[in-house]
Amino acid sequence: MDLKFEVSKKSNECNARLGTFKTKYGTHKTPMFMPVGTRATVKNVSVEDLKEAHADVILSNTYHLWLRPGEDIVFKAGGLHNFMNYHNGPILTDCGGFQVFSLAKPKDIEEEGVTFKSHLDGKKLFLTPEKSIEIQNKLGSDIAMSFDECPPYPVTHEYMKNSVERTLRWAKRGKEVHNNSEQALFGIVQGGEFEDLRKWSAKETVKLGFDGYSIGGVSVGEDNDTKYKMIDYTIPYLPEDKIRYLMGVGDPVDIIEGVIRGVDIFDCVLPTRLARHANAFTRTGKINLRNQKYSEDFTPIEEGCDCYTCKSYTKAYIRHLVVCDEMLGARLLSIHNIRFLTKLVEDIREAIKNDTLLSFRDEFVFKYKK
Repeated sequence: MDLKFEVSKKSNECNARLGTFKTKYGTHKTPMFMPVGTRATVKNVSVEDLKEAHADVILSNTYHLWLRPGEDIVFKAGGLHNFMNYHNGPILTDCGGFQVFSLAKPKDIEEEGVTFKSHLDGKKLFLTPEKSIEIQNKLGSDIAMSFDECPPYPVTHEYMKNSVERTLRWAKRGKEVHNNSEQALFGIVQGGEFEDLRKWSAKETVKLGFDGYSIGGVSVGEDNDTKYKMIDYTIPYLPEDKIRYLMGVGDPVDIIEGVIRGVDIFDCVLPTRLARHANAFTRTGKINLRNQKYSEDFTPIEEGCDCYTCKSYTKAYIRHLVVCDEMLGARLLSIHNIRFLTKLVEDIREAIKNDTLLSFRDEFVFKYKK
């Protein structure tokens, strides 16, 4: 599927850019944040909640859906959109590589694929690049991801070089069997913290000709300076006319820094994971609603926020739900956190339009980390 990505404006002060891409669901604006629905659901929230929070593209996970309920059941349901009743926008499925390699041992990674044990019952499993693509074809997502090796951090240059070589061979194998004309396929660039390997991985992956390109192997334990270097080492070698996707990044400051460096789309489980631990994003930093000081705070999580939670409930009430272990608490916090990030990228887009992104970054960071 041709996503028809177009850059409408490039920043005059950094590598940020405004863009759009088109699917059968309409026109989608970048930069964009994508909530993660690992098991065909974004935790704690409904598809109606997602629409009200201005979510557009969402993610699901190939590995988890392969195990439960199985790609054949999703296929029989008419694909992920019908199965989970999500018709607001596109769905992206990751390849399952991150989950697989967190379960596998180095000796279980072979040229053909990866042998590992299910996290559910310990059953022995074997996943290949071809199988990952086959599963995603049946899931019927709008964007599929090439199967890659996601190495730990840190590793030696030699280990990473061998890993990148394998990922490139796997990318070629996966692309050869991809047969869903309604589904775009993205390649994944690896290379760890090594500038030469990032450059090589990017250039060789682009030669294979994907519909978009992802920067993988970030947020795996490295510090922020290293994370930003990984992006800087990759972006110059990715095509101007293709989407650039930074995988697994959802910290507000990291999103801004990624956009400044030329990234278009982001995803992360962070907003709903924080919500399950009573945390909420605000422009002045994260807050925890379990804190006693909110027990008589009858103001919204954040004044001026247009999310359903902030328009309807107070910190005192949400704290009551949290300390009573009521599920509604996690739902309300999830709604707010997702909307916080979708509103953040809306503000980022406006700043790019006005060539004020760097001052926007400075002001945001000052308040957020204060």
